[in-house]
Amino acid sequence: MSDQYPQDPQTDPTQAYGQQPPPAYQPQQTFQARPATMSAEDERTWGAISHAGAVVAMICSAGFLGFLASIAVYVVYKDRGPFVRAHAANSINIQITMFIWLVVLGILTIPIAIFTLGLGLVVMLPALAAAFVVAGVLHVIGAMKAYNGEWWSPPLTPQFVR
Repeated sequence: MSDQYPQDPQTDPTQAYGQQPPPAYQPQQTFQARPATMSAEDERTWGAISHAGAVVAMICSAGFLGFLASIAVYVVYKDRGPFVRAHAANSINIQITMFIWLVVLGILTIPIAIFTLGLGLVVMLPALAAAFVVAGVLHVIGAMKAYNGEWWSPPLTPQFVR
């Protein structure tokens, strides 16, 4: 034992358990793991899952959690291949666009219902449902395109995520 370390177990906890004190300097190696690239088949599969998962989540949660599957695939697989990144980003963009339409239609529903004495709800509620249907159709098309290995950009959808 060296004289540079205290011998009293009260002041040196390593002595209380019979441990050796740490060396003065231990260089540590750092590794930066790079994500493994995916095969073309895996990229197609995960691209399709990003769209299909959004549809399933929309159905199971009445349309409000569809973005979770899209974001999960994007975060986990975005650095593993450009194809899966593009389709997962498209899936997120569809979800963002649907959310914007729901907010706009939701805000418009209140004054239209008030000024038309409730008759405007007959028009606005189907319009709200149409936002979900359009998003679902775009996701189904996107899933089929991704599974077939085709690059695709959904129509009427701004590119918020690239």
